[in-house]
Amino acid sequence: QVQLVESGGGLVQAGGSLRLSCAASGRTFSTYAMGWFRRAPGKEREFVAAISWSSSSTYYADSVNGRFTISRDNAKNTVYLQMNSLKPEDTAVYYCARHSTGRWSPTRLDKYDYWGQGTQVTVSS
Repeated sequence: QVQLVESGGGLVQAGGSLRLSCAASGRTFSTYAMGWFRRAPGKEREFVAAISWSSSSTYYADSVNGRFTISRDNAKNTVYLQMNSLKPEDTAVYYCARHSTGRWSPTRLDKYDYWGQGTQVTVSS
């Protein structure tokens, strides 16, 4: 059984930064692509960023490109999301997820088979 545990959320002023972490259990973490998603109040869950198993490829939503950076440390079974220049519209619950085996489709929620419980990020104006 795979468990994903997010941390690092909190309250920050607009223009500030946060770094989210997602710690994964299991010995095969390094063989899976990982992703970050978010769900804002009243909205559906949406893709934020994804990273391949080797970190050679990353993919970002247009809304965060240039402000957020996804990375991973396979030795620590952890994936990160560095969030800079935060805006009030970034307020959401942020989730990490493990991409299933097979063709990489980073933005598709249905391609992720394990999800964390989420961490709240609130950006005040």
